[in-house]
Amino acid sequence: MENTTGINRARFLAGAAGLGAAALLPAGRAEGTARKPGLERHGVVYTVGAGETPGTAWSAARMRGDIRAIRDDLHADTVDVTGDGVERLTATAAEVAERGLHVWLQPTLGDVPRRDILDHLAETGRFAERLRRQGASVELSVGCEFWLFVPGIVPGDTALERIENLMKGAYDPVRMQRELDRFTARAAEVGRSVFHGRLSYAAAQDDKVDWNLFDVVGIDYYSYFPQRRDYVRELRQYLRWGKPVAVTEFGCCTFVGAPEAGGMGWDIVDYDKDPPEIKGNVVRSERTQARHLTQLLDVFESMGLYAAMAFEFLTADAPHRPDDPRHDLDMASYGIVKAIKDHPDDPRSDWHWEPKEAFHALAQRYGRCGQRQ
Repeated sequence: MENTTGINRARFLAGAAGLGAAALLPAGRAEGTARKPGLERHGVVYTVGAGETPGTAWSAARMRGDIRAIRDDLHADTVDVTGDGVERLTATAAEVAERGLHVWLQPTLGDVPRRDILDHLAETGRFAERLRRQGASVELSVGCEFWLFVPGIVPGDTALERIENLMKGAYDPVRMQRELDRFTARAAEVGRSVFHGRLSYAAAQDDKVDWNLFDVVGIDYYSYFPQRRDYVRELRQYLRWGKPVAVTEFGCCTFVGAPEAGGMGWDIVDYDKDPPEIKGNVVRSERTQARHLTQLLDVFESMGLYAAMAFEFLTADAPHRPDDPRHDLDMASYGIVKAIKDHPDDPRSDWHWEPKEAFHALAQRYGRCGQRQ
């Protein structure tokens, strides 16, 4: 099943702090005791979407090279394989497993009928179970921020329309929570029916989720605080369920002030222009991105969280233009590598990626963690 909607995940990230749209997690069990300091899994999100142009469409050959780089150069031990299209997801998950890495498989088909989303989950989950039975290290996430991707929870036919309605307050919070609970429970049921390993879900930070449905608490985390203790205070609430906590996304874009922008960092681009261009006087800063990622890792490790997956490896549709800051769309990318076209003004041009400072910073950290294990 292929998704023809062309959702670009990086363009539609919406931190709950920015939207103020959902209630805090409910009080659950007594606060759980964290593991000893140090993450068990250090990973990166790898998106397998269709791409916005033929040149950026998913490629099995590119994917294999990327996974090799994630293992050998980034030194990650976990890959969050996410996006839509069962063939793309399963081929990538199989490659990750073949390379001896932990597979965190998360289908995110969106903007189609709910039945299609659940069928897509079931087919992906069946493949995850086959990998697990063959001895691969694999976990299944039933999806990501359902209020964003699944029609009927928040008004709007597309993810962007749903974000706009949330920001305008054009929704019924009681109905939203009821529909979110209903679909989340159904997705968990479908996931359990086809997959017998550990199950999770990637929630927005302030989503109200019944984590009794899952084995691992998964959070897409885009907060910014000047003080480290405030991150600890905020993240501690997720330990109350007494379950492993995985940060299923964390990171920021590539400009001065990006950590403060959090999940709305992509909004520095004016997509009404042709070609799209950066709004205002944004200053590129790979160092800002690298520093924020490593500072968050320090927090996660100090709390003994289970896993952390940096968002994301690559945003192919946001190419870097080193000599043209106004059109350097990579500034609005969460990618830890930058896409560079061989011929920037040719939409049919081939392209390659190069590591950013964030890639090198994570590689150094992940490599040290691997040596300790």
